[in-house]
Amino acid sequence: MQPMLASVADGIPSGPEWVHEVKWDGMRVLADVRDGRLVLSSRTGRDVSVSFPELQGLAETYDDLLLDGEVVALDGGLPSFAALAERMHVSSPRRAARLASTRPVTFMAFDLLRLFGSDLTGQPWSSRRELLERLELDSSAWQVPPVYEDGAELYEATRDQGLEGIVSKRRSSPYAAGRRSADWRKSPHRATLSVVVGGWRPETGTTNRMGAVLVGTPDGRGGWAYAGRVGAGLAGTAGARLGALLASSRRDRSPFSTDVPREDAAGATWVEPRVVVEVQSLGRGSTGKLRQPAYLGLRTDLTPDDLHEVSDG
Repeated sequence: MQPMLASVADGIPSGPEWVHEVKWDGMRVLADVRDGRLVLSSRTGRDVSVSFPELQGLAETYDDLLLDGEVVALDGGLPSFAALAERMHVSSPRRAARLASTRPVTFMAFDLLRLFGSDLTGQPWSSRRELLERLELDSSAWQVPPVYEDGAELYEATRDQGLEGIVSKRRSSPYAAGRRSADWRKSPHRATLSVVVGGWRPETGTTNRMGAVLVGTPDGRGGWAYAGRVGAGLAGTAGARLGALLASSRRDRSPFSTDVPREDAAGATWVEPRVVVEVQSLGRGSTGKLRQPAYLGLRTDLTPDDLHEVSDG
């Protein structure tokens, strides 16, 4: 099963038919418990159970359930995607266990899709929520975050606290697995963006050490518009890891449908636009390029098609 997705709000919904939740800056995960075993799946269906060993205790809570939620890593009490990025792609059980003790995650469970063999996706959100709260899932590694009646107030509060934003949900909505629905609407604050990597440049004075990546966003025609050069945040292991991932996808020409300035293209190695990363910036300048972008981490839970879908939706 794929998770239900939220559309972008053009205003915060109000009225008794809506409730509102904090939008977490993390990784969307389905937690499937059956026969004493837990399987964690990313939004793209990838099994990420090994990456988060501290969540294995969910297998002992109930005999059969399927939860939808967000895995977050807290840094100074606030969710940090940069902190989570170190955990998302780990495939070594030994390394995952070590990171679980030094940089633990929390699973924020916000929906219940199956319980004791019964499919709940056709029931309204309000019924699913009532059952979820009855489960009393509360530990240091997982919790059921609260919902709020006043969306505008929550939006302002999350902005003041430095959180990512809010998600508004229609109480009567069924769970539309794998679909983007107007019954769920997201209102983000932070200027973070998922972009595709179309090339990279070496660090000054080197030939093979990554200094910056050239990134793009959907151009509205199925291609990629150039969005700028990102160098901040790529020092050390972050750049090395990304470079290793891009090594097998070289191509002869730029994959971008718009022009790349000569100063950005100089010395670039072009790659197939397959890898999605998260960046933070001060928005876009008059040329459409990101202003002062910084690399936050890989988005192994997203594909380039996901970015086109969000843009088209």
